[in-house]
Amino acid sequence: MQLKYSNKIKTEGFYYFVSAQFLSALADNALFFAAIALLTKLNAPMWHQPLLLQFFVFAYIILAPFVGAYADAKPKRQVMFIANGIKLFGCLAMLFGMQPLYAYAIVGIGAATYSPAKYGILTEMLPTDSLVKANGWVEGSTVAAIILGAMFGGILAVYNVDFAIIIISLLYLIAAIFNCYIPSVPIDHKLNKKNPWFLVKDFLSSYKKLWNDPLGQLSLTITTLFWGAGATLRLVIIAWAAYALGFGLDKSTSLSACVAIGVAIGAIVAALFIKMKDSTKILPIGVVMGFVVCSIIFVTTWETAAYILIIIGILSGLLIVPLNALLQHRGHMLIGSGHSIAVQNFSENLGILLLSGTYTFMVKVNIPINGIMFIFGFFVLLSMTVASIYYIKAND
Repeated sequence: MQLKYSNKIKTEGFYYFVSAQFLSALADNALFFAAIALLTKLNAPMWHQPLLLQFFVFAYIILAPFVGAYADAKPKRQVMFIANGIKLFGCLAMLFGMQPLYAYAIVGIGAATYSPAKYGILTEMLPTDSLVKANGWVEGSTVAAIILGAMFGGILAVYNVDFAIIIISLLYLIAAIFNCYIPSVPIDHKLNKKNPWFLVKDFLSSYKKLWNDPLGQLSLTITTLFWGAGATLRLVIIAWAAYALGFGLDKSTSLSACVAIGVAIGAIVAALFIKMKDSTKILPIGVVMGFVVCSIIFVTTWETAAYILIIIGILSGLLIVPLNALLQHRGHMLIGSGHSIAVQNFSENLGILLLSGTYTFMVKVNIPINGIMFIFGFFVLLSMTVASIYYIKAND
């Protein structure tokens, strides 16, 4: 898979970027499962586990008006370096005794700062016709990080959670070093004012512009739905595997990695064969995915569960990669890459907050896990059916 670059950007710079992204994502995912293990060790209530996700994504929502502008106003490699430093601080805070929910919230601040620069730099480094391929690389490396992070965080944290957090801290440190080797790119859409109220109004204006754009609206709606459902589903799988298969955290995290394997396959296929202009045509894939999620409640063996979760991942990858590329392209054209990703993060993490909050409530009121799994699958099915009918009809 060959990427085309302008004369000013060396190929090596992109691969330094991918390496830094892989290590940072690996640490993020490993720390999530290490934090779950730490909560278990501290005898925290079960509903604190999904609460971890909410503490993490809260920063994405609150800081959305500011981090996009910050990413557009500074060299993005510098922004990513600082963001990894914040993640490292949160990780060390957890190691030295801070309540895991609060420490993970600090890591969320770093992640919220990192994201606009991470995705925004692609539109500045690469020509438009390379964005889907580049997203394939980024999603592929991220998925690999999810797989390894889940396995590493789940297995190692069960045996020695402190040692796991020390290793994760080193991953953040190495990722920050790789950030230093990413080439500088021209700064675009830089703001002349730094007043917080002005930044809030600028963010709201950017949100309105992207939402009023038909293609921006399409990609923003579907990615919000999928990231919200996908992040919550990761927690649901862990609880379902414990109930239906008798798995502990170490085996449950390995099973959840099957989804990531499927996403990697779907991302590669999407990068090779699906173009941005065909995004509306592939929406029915989401409907099929909803049916498959609902079917998990009938599974009784881990082999069948693994196959079904891989299929769910493949369908997700096929859908999300071209839509991410479309959203980045429209956002870069309309409001600037950093602003665009900040708007995307706000919407997607608001979706995660609402859906994970719904899951937290269902766990707290003791709804059976099979019922929860079916509810989430039916939600995806119904939402994608409505979106498919609306956007395909609008595109005719």
